[in-house]
Amino acid sequence: MDVFVGAALIDMYAKCGCVNDSRLVFDIIMNRDVVLWNSMIATYAQNGHPEECVKLCSEMVFENFTPTEATLVTAISASADLAAINQGRELHGYSWKLGFVFNDKVKTGLVDMYAKSGNVKIARVLFEELWEKRLVSWNAMIVGYAMHGHAYEALNLFKRMLEYSTQPDHITFVGVLSACNRGALLDEGQMYFDSMIKDYCIEPSVQHFTCMIDLLGHCNRLNEAYRLITEMKVTPDSGVWGALLNSCKIHGNVELGELALERLINLQPDDAGNYVILSNIYAQAGKWERVQKLRKVMIERKIKKSIGCSWIEVKNKIHAFVCGDTSHPMSDELYGELEKMGEFMAEAGYVPNTSPVFFDVENDEKMEMVNGHSERLAIAFGLISTPPGAKLLVTKNLRVCEDCHVVIKLISKIKKREITVRDVNRYHHFKDGVCSCGDYW
Repeated sequence: MDVFVGAALIDMYAKCGCVNDSRLVFDIIMNRDVVLWNSMIATYAQNGHPEECVKLCSEMVFENFTPTEATLVTAISASADLAAINQGRELHGYSWKLGFVFNDKVKTGLVDMYAKSGNVKIARVLFEELWEKRLVSWNAMIVGYAMHGHAYEALNLFKRMLEYSTQPDHITFVGVLSACNRGALLDEGQMYFDSMIKDYCIEPSVQHFTCMIDLLGHCNRLNEAYRLITEMKVTPDSGVWGALLNSCKIHGNVELGELALERLINLQPDDAGNYVILSNIYAQAGKWERVQKLRKVMIERKIKKSIGCSWIEVKNKIHAFVCGDTSHPMSDELYGELEKMGEFMAEAGYVPNTSPVFFDVENDEKMEMVNGHSERLAIAFGLISTPPGAKLLVTKNLRVCEDCHVVIKLISKIKKREITVRDVNRYHHFKDGVCSCGDYW
């Protein structure tokens, strides 16, 4: 029953990844204090359960416990991971009400939350209000700009940080190199990569190499990208080889694409997405026999595509959708909205691209499968559940496919909506038929 022992046990189980055991200890102890609540909230946050983290924070307040700085920073960070902007705003207001207006740690958490939720302007305002701009604050803002493709803003802020005599760390350079990557700034990227090693004595991590390989690959410097992989002092992971494979798809390099997939199979043997990308490379090159051979390999190895899942927050509630979902109570209205949008898009000359469908079915069925992608369902729900002109923020667990990217651009123009989609790779801001990524992702 001792709260100190309980807090220590919760922390121990959390560090071992045993979240259920942590919760069991938490539930047994009836005489809880703030430290115990914070330990359990942190457990959820550190083990990838942001929704439970935010929920438990609400329960803590309901039980008449006053959140501390640690509580708020953890809950705000969880809201950022969820891209739950409304919950984040509530935490923002509540923290101000509790007197944390001038608390730089809470404010830095808010900078990170607003940046990850697509509100970089608000994030920048809060950043400028900080009494002391610590390294973690600079990093949050630089990485925030980079995530949204605001390359020059990120680099200008980095230069300003150096003027303040703040020493960058490896996270700073992840943000800087990501910004160069998002902005296709090859010369700047190479310059900062070299500077990181020579001027700041920071050994490149896998993340730094991934940024550079993605940048070189997108700029059609595929041989240089491959040479950089062979020169890495750290072991290349799936992110590195995935960046090369995706670049091979963009530029139609079959030979390097095959090599990248071979390495990826060793690292992620059951990831169907990698097979699909190589299949698309073969299809672009007209190598249909290899497409069929690759499909056969997938069938033999019983490899299935990862289920796409997207979610959107409306009126403080998160609504999740999977590909072809019909379980939502408003399912009929969602598909009706998509069908209506399809008619408008057809008039605008839209023709579905069914290459993301890896199944040997009729073309009509392929079009139906693409139309049921989870991000489209989430956007359709947002369109019919929010007032005209309201901004939409959708989060997806996989990469947005090429056809959905085209469709969302058209929807943003037809419906006159700003739509932000946060996929596994980056943020896409759609407005007036244009995406912030410049079709570069």
